[in-house]
Amino acid sequence: MDVTDPRSQEHPVSPATPRPRTPADADTRTLTTVMHAAFFLLLGASVARFLLRHPGEPRTPWVLALSIALALLYVLGPAVGASGQGSARADRQSPGRLVWLGLVVATWVVLVVLAPSFAWCAVPLFFTALRTLPPRAAIVLVALLTVFVVIAQLRLATAFDPNLLLAPPAVAALATAVFVHMERQARAQRTLIDDLIRTRRELAATERREGTLAERQRLSMEIHDTLAQNLSSQQMLLQAADRTWDSDPGTARAHVRTATGIAARGLAEARRLVHDLAPPQLADGAGLAEALRALDAGPDVEVRFHLEGAPAPLPDRVQSALLRIAQGALANVREHSGARTAALTLSFLGDQVVLDVADDGHGFAEPRTATDSTPAAPGRGHGLPAMRARVRQLGGTLTIESTPGEGTVLSAAIPLEPTP
Repeated sequence: MDVTDPRSQEHPVSPATPRPRTPADADTRTLTTVMHAAFFLLLGASVARFLLRHPGEPRTPWVLALSIALALLYVLGPAVGASGQGSARADRQSPGRLVWLGLVVATWVVLVVLAPSFAWCAVPLFFTALRTLPPRAAIVLVALLTVFVVIAQLRLATAFDPNLLLAPPAVAALATAVFVHMERQARAQRTLIDDLIRTRRELAATERREGTLAERQRLSMEIHDTLAQNLSSQQMLLQAADRTWDSDPGTARAHVRTATGIAARGLAEARRLVHDLAPPQLADGAGLAEALRALDAGPDVEVRFHLEGAPAPLPDRVQSALLRIAQGALANVREHSGARTAALTLSFLGDQVVLDVADDGHGFAEPRTATDSTPAAPGRGHGLPAMRARVRQLGGTLTIESTPGEGTVLSAAIPLEPTP
C-alpha cells in the first residue's frame, strides 16, 4: 500500500507547463493572420498606386527596393527572436526581435518620406508594435507612427481635410483598444487556467490524502477486529492454562489447543491483510450465514446463531462489515460482559439486513440508547468506534441497548439499496 504523503508530489504551475489553448489565443492568431494579410495587401496597393501616379520618376527604384526590403523584413519577423524557450511574451521582447522591429519601422519611415502613399501600411505595424514592445513603449511608438501617417496624408492632400487629421488617430486608437482588450482577456484566461490546473492538482492531492487516511482507518479496524482480538484471546487462554497447569492439566491443555486454533486463524487473517483479500471465513464462496454460524467467543461462552427471513445476495463489503462487527461484538462479550451465552441473529427484512448480537452478561449503564452518532466514552477502546465507522460507511445505523444486570444487545442495520 502506498502511503506516501501526496503533498510531496505537488508542484506549482511553472511557465513551462503546457497550457491548453484558449479562445483568446485563437482570436489572437486569427487577428495576427488578418494583420499580416492586410499589411501585404496595403503594401501591394501602395506600390501599384505609386507606379500609376509617378511612372518613370528617379525615386522609383528606391521606392521599389525599399518596398521589397520592407516585405522581406516583415516575412522574417516571426523567425526573429523565437527561441522556443520561455514564454511567448519573453520571445517577443527579445533583443533580436526589438532590432527587427526597429529596422521595419525605419524602412517604413524612409519609404513614407519618399512616397506618402505608403502611410497606411502603418496600421498592421501598430499591431506588431503592440505585440512586441511593453505597453507604454508600444503606445509611444504607435503615437509616433500615427503622426507620420497624418503628415503623409496632409502632404498628399490638395486642400485641408479634417478627416485626414482625425481619421489616423481614430484608427490607431481603435487598433490599440482592440489589442489591449484581447491581451487582457487572454491574460485573464491564462490566469484562470493556471488556477484551474492548480486547483485540480490540489483536489487530486486531497483525494489521495483522504484515500490514504481511509485506508489507514480500514486497516486499523481490520487489525483491531482480527489480530488484536485474537492476540487478546490467546493471552487470556494461555494465562488460564498457566493458572491451571498443575491443578488441572486437562483443562490447561484444552486452553492451549484453543489458543493454538486462534493463532492459526490469526495467521490466516494476517496473510489476508498482507494480500488484501476477503475474510477467510467468506472465501471459497462461503456465505455470511455460514461464517456467522462458525464464530465462537471462547470456551466459556456459548454462541447461538439464528437466521430470519429469506436470504438475499449481499455485496462483499456488506458481508465483510457484518462479519467484522460480529467478531468485534463477540470479543467484547468474551472480555467485558461476563456472559455465559450470546446470540447472533441475521435478519433479512427486504430493504435492509440486520445483525443483532445479544448476551446475558452484566451489561453497563447507558444514559440513553447509543447509536452510530453517539460519541465513544473515554477509555472504551477502539471496538465500538470501529463498528460505527463500518456501518456509517455503508449508510447504515448501529444501536446499542444495555441495562445493568440484564445484558447488552447490539444491532447493526444496513440498507440493501444504496442510500441516495
